Amino acid sequence: MRSPISSAAVAVAVVLTSGLLGAAIAQTPAGKAVESRQAGFKQIGAAFKTVNDQLRGNNPDWSRLTPAAERLGAHAQQLPTWFPKGSGAEAGVKTAARPEIWTDAAGFADAASRLARETEALKVAVAAKDVEAARRGARATGQACAACHDQYRLKD
Repeated sequence: MRSPISSAAVAVAVVLTSGLLGAAIAQTPAGKAVESRQAGFKQIGAAFKTVNDQLRGNNPDWSRLTPAAERLGAHAQQLPTWFPKGSGAEAGVKTAARPEIWTDAAGFADAASRLARETEALKVAVAAKDVEAARRGARATGQACAACHDQYRLKD
C-alpha cells in the first residue's frame, strides 16, 4: 500500500530541509567567509560602476569619482583576506571561487597584487584630476579584474 504522504508534501519537506541546511552552512566559518567576500565584490562592482560612469563624459564629478576610486583601492588591498583556507566548495558552500585560489596561492597573490597596483595608479590619476590617466587606470583595473576572474573564478 502507498504511503498517504503526497508528492507535494515530499517536495515541501525537501525544500525546507534544503533551506535549513543552506542556513546552517551560511553560519559556518566558510559560509561567513563566502558571504563576506560576496559583499566585498558587490561593493567593488558598485565602486567600479561609479568610476566608469563618471569617466564616460569629459567632466566627471570628482566628488563622486574620488571616493569610488578610494573604495576600489581599499577593497583591492583587502581582497586576499577574503579567501581563507577552507572557504571553497569543499566546505559545502556555494561559491564561484576556483580551487586554484588555494592550490596556486602564489599566482592568486600575484593577481591580487596586480589589482592593488592598478587601483593605486587609478587613485593617483583621480587625485590629480587627470581624466585621460584616470581612464587608462580604469581600463587597467578592469583588465586586472578580468584576468583574475578568468583564472580564479568559475564561469557563470
